[in-house]
Amino acid sequence: MVLKRVSELYARAVRLLARREHTRAELARKLAPHGTPEEIEMVLNQLARAGLQSDARFAEGYLRSQAGRLGIARLRQTLRTKGVDAALIEAQVADLPDELARARAVWEKKFATPPADAREWAKQARFLQGRGFSTEIVRKVLKEIDA
Repeated sequence: MVLKRVSELYARAVRLLARREHTRAELARKLAPHGTPEEIEMVLNQLARAGLQSDARFAEGYLRSQAGRLGIARLRQTLRTKGVDAALIEAQVADLPDELARARAVWEKKFATPPADAREWAKQARFLQGRGFSTEIVRKVLKEIDA
C-alpha cells in the first residue's frame, strides 16, 4: 500500500515537473495533501537523484527569465519565498548582469521622457523600487536621465 502511494506521488510530481520547474519546497507543498511527510521526502529524494528536480536549475531559469525586468531585491525575495537556499540564491545572483544597466532598460521601456517635476520623479522612482531596484540604483538612473 505504501509503495503504491509512493509511486502515485512520484507520478504526480513528474507531471508537475513536466509543466514547469519547481523547487523542492513547492513540490513538497503540492504533494502534502496526497501523502505523509516521509513518503513525500522519499519521492523528493528520488527526483533529485534522477536529476528531475533541482533548486539550482529552478533558480537559474527563474533568474534568466526575470532578471531583465526585476531588481536584485525582488529576485532574491521571490526565490526565498519559493524555498531556494540563501547560499544558492547569492551564488546565482552574483552572475547577473549590471543592475544599473538593467534598471535603465526597465525605465526606458516604461517611460519615454525624464520626470518633469517632483511628482513625476516620485512616480518613476516608485515604479523602479516596486520592481526591486535599490534606492541607490533608482537615484542613479533618474539623475542620469535628468542630466
